Amino acid sequence: MTTQHTTWYKAAPISAFPENGGACIKYEDRQIAVFHFKHLDKWYATDNECPHKHQMILSRGMIGDHRGHPKVACPFHKKTFSLETGLNLQGEDYCINVYPVKVEDGFVFIGI
Repeated sequence: MTTQHTTWYKAAPISAFPENGGACIKYEDRQIAVFHFKHLDKWYATDNECPHKHQMILSRGMIGDHRGHPKVACPFHKKTFSLETGLNLQGEDYCINVYPVKVEDGFVFIGI
C-alpha cells in the first residue's frame, strides 16, 4: 500500500478568479484550470488541456451541472467533463485530471 501526499500550491487570491467561471494558473510545466461555482461556494481544478484536440482551453469553458454534478464543457467542441471525477460525460474514453482545492485566508490552493 502506498501513501499519497498532497503538496498545496498557493495559486492566487480569490479575486483573481471569476465568479461562476474559470481561469488558468501555471504550476511548473502544467496548466491548471480553476473554477469557482459562486452560488454553490465550491471550487474545482482540472487540467487546462482538453484531451479531445489537445488544446489548452478548458479554463474558458462553460460550467454547469449534469444531473446534479458539476461539469465543464470545452468551448471549441463542447466535450463535457465532470469537475469532480474528470470523466468524459459523453462516454468517450478520454478524461481529464482533477485536483483538490482549498481556500484559506483569501487565497486559492491547488493540491498537487
